[in-house]
Amino acid sequence: MKNNQQFELFPAQVPDNPVSTDASVKTARSGTFTDNMKLPVHQWFRYSAGFSAEWVMQLIDNKNNNGNLKVLDPFAGCGTTLLAAQVCKVSGIGFEAHPFVYKIANAKLHWNIEASALLQTSEKLIELAKTHQTSHRLDISLLNKCYTPENLAKLDALRNAYLELHKTDDPLWEVIWLGITAILRSCSTAGTAQWQYVLPNKTKVKVLEPFTALKKKIAQMVSDIIYTQKNQWGTTASIFLTDARQPEFKPPELFDLVITSPPYPNNYDYADATRLEMTFWGEITGWKDLQTAVRQYLIRSCSQHSAAERLNLDDTLQDNILQPIKEELSTACQTLAEIRLTKGGRKTYHTMVAAYFQDLGKVFRLLRTLCKEGSTVCFVIGDSAPYGVYLPVDQWLGQLAISAGFKNFYFEKLRDRNTKWKNRKHTVPLHEGRLWIEG
Repeated sequence: MKNNQQFELFPAQVPDNPVSTDASVKTARSGTFTDNMKLPVHQWFRYSAGFSAEWVMQLIDNKNNNGNLKVLDPFAGCGTTLLAAQVCKVSGIGFEAHPFVYKIANAKLHWNIEASALLQTSEKLIELAKTHQTSHRLDISLLNKCYTPENLAKLDALRNAYLELHKTDDPLWEVIWLGITAILRSCSTAGTAQWQYVLPNKTKVKVLEPFTALKKKIAQMVSDIIYTQKNQWGTTASIFLTDARQPEFKPPELFDLVITSPPYPNNYDYADATRLEMTFWGEITGWKDLQTAVRQYLIRSCSQHSAAERLNLDDTLQDNILQPIKEELSTACQTLAEIRLTKGGRKTYHTMVAAYFQDLGKVFRLLRTLCKEGSTVCFVIGDSAPYGVYLPVDQWLGQLAISAGFKNFYFEKLRDRNTKWKNRKHTVPLHEGRLWIEG
């Protein structure tokens, strides 16, 4: 690192199964969150849509010639870019429109709380929870499907103890909130990976007991807090709950570097992916709440979103922001409109795709106003083929960036996607990589 301080990448408590050092393997998965689960603070919560923090640190270090680098992540997610900026001691700003994901990232940025206070308060919370372990939410179907009665009662007791003790705005409570949130999947019988859709009809064998799971998670957090403070991470990083298409934010200075990964147009519903956690905390009561509670604020990258908004394809395609790709985009959308009529689900991919590129076009126009001349923008992105109709996402986004005022772009492929076609909706080869845009 150019800040003349050597940082250990892995704290002492991490098991001795380090990430592969094979360069090609690490490069291929640098567009995933996988390796971050070996890193302090990053490992507090797994995020399926993340990317490699080590890669971000390397990029920041390479660009930080004068020590005053300003970094922006307009789709901050769980805070990977912001934490990497703190390690490198540069200024980092993030935007996140998903209210629940924003809370996760914001909690991670509070790693500078007192470790002893976190440990003592969490022990008090667990002891209080042990005094009342009867769940009063037995009428919530999703929770009953995902937990045994014993684990649900204990988790509900932890939630109630948290609400009873949480009387101040001390950031410590945000970290404890994240600790409880982070154990919800491991204490569930539902067959689901961290941050993926809940599959109550599929069960898993290993299910943790909630009080033990929380103690273990808090111990990990305490260890990481001690580590980060010992290694003197920087603290100049902030995240804002705002929309990257039109953020309620005015930077004191323009940005030198943008590192981000927007949603892919592959119909992944980020709102539904948080349904278990949001239901547990009482932020929603069911699937129907997701549109108003979350989805309406997000980039329109899933058909559930475009269907809920009842979008009109022709109206969307008339937006001048889509002019650089209008001909190709219109052809793809019209094809999707025809194919959907032959499908049972009749998913609204045709309007979703048009709205997706409209939204990203707005983001590029916004970024042009926030970035310095000569700045670098990097989007970790993947292409898509809804109903088998191929969308050259990286090329179309690059053209939208040029139209917004950036100077040039090129795409760096990291890995192939969708190569195992058994049970897939289509057999179109896809890829993932970095879209580099120069300002």
